[in-house]
Amino acid sequence: MDLSTINPAVLLASLMVASTPILLAAIGELVVEKSGVLNLGVEGMMIVGAICGFAVSVETGSPVLGFVAAAAGSALLSMTFGILTQFFLSNQVATGLALTLFGLGLSALMGQGYVGIKPPAMGDLNLGPLGDIPFVGRVLFQHDVMVYVSLALVAAVWAFLKYTRAGLILRAVGESHDAAHALGYKVVVVRLAAIAFGGACAGLGGAYLSLIRVPQWTEGMTAGAGWIALAIVVFSSWRAWGVLIGAYLFGGVTVLQLNLQAAGLDVPVEYLSMSPYLITILVLVIMSSGRGRAALNAPASLGRSFHASH
Repeated sequence: MDLSTINPAVLLASLMVASTPILLAAIGELVVEKSGVLNLGVEGMMIVGAICGFAVSVETGSPVLGFVAAAAGSALLSMTFGILTQFFLSNQVATGLALTLFGLGLSALMGQGYVGIKPPAMGDLNLGPLGDIPFVGRVLFQHDVMVYVSLALVAAVWAFLKYTRAGLILRAVGESHDAAHALGYKVVVVRLAAIAFGGACAGLGGAYLSLIRVPQWTEGMTAGAGWIALAIVVFSSWRAWGVLIGAYLFGGVTVLQLNLQAAGLDVPVEYLSMSPYLITILVLVIMSSGRGRAALNAPASLGRSFHASH
């Protein structure tokens, strides 16, 4: 194995790019779960965002419009989940799984005419002399705008949840929807807004995959990224900066295994490829136990249906 072929600056820069779609989806899901809703449909929303963004970008020639369409399309899809769980009180776990299956099927149908087409390129953001700084410039200052949008989104969500009245209301709804309702807060409205935001973020993550990370449309191209995003929210103990660290750790594992393969590591490629998913399964197993959820600081009303007559 020849580790000298691995360039640390390129490795770290690749890590940021690989982590961005997962980070965008995970920060949206964090807001959803903070409101007390468990939406397992992240994978479905991401793949619909991927094809909506790709199709609009190809048809208009504008990647920016593609990202807008991806956010809108996935937010609209998330409202299906929102209406079913908040008005018809359907089981959140079952509805989320159904949303993923529906999203995978819908995207395959929508994407039939876009296989093999290359989308318009979205160049890196020109940050002038910052990009010329040795090592640091290559790692931090030679990326596309969505990498910086994802970081700004993490900071904005952290500030929103910690310092704003609306963020406090959202957290109150997630901790005890009955108490929040008794205080006069509109629990269903708050949760629908959170679900729409989560859908939009998942759509942006999906569009990042199809427009920038792998600039093409392939059926099922999210390949479990939505499930990793769900695991990261748990891994982070429902904290915004923890989501950033978790996404970069998972992205790092993905990039590192590709680099180790290229360096000639004498381990079957299948073992390296499945490593991010093994970690995901482990995190979700921990979450499934009641004590594990309590220890991880989960919102008290997470996954519980709310009815105003309670």
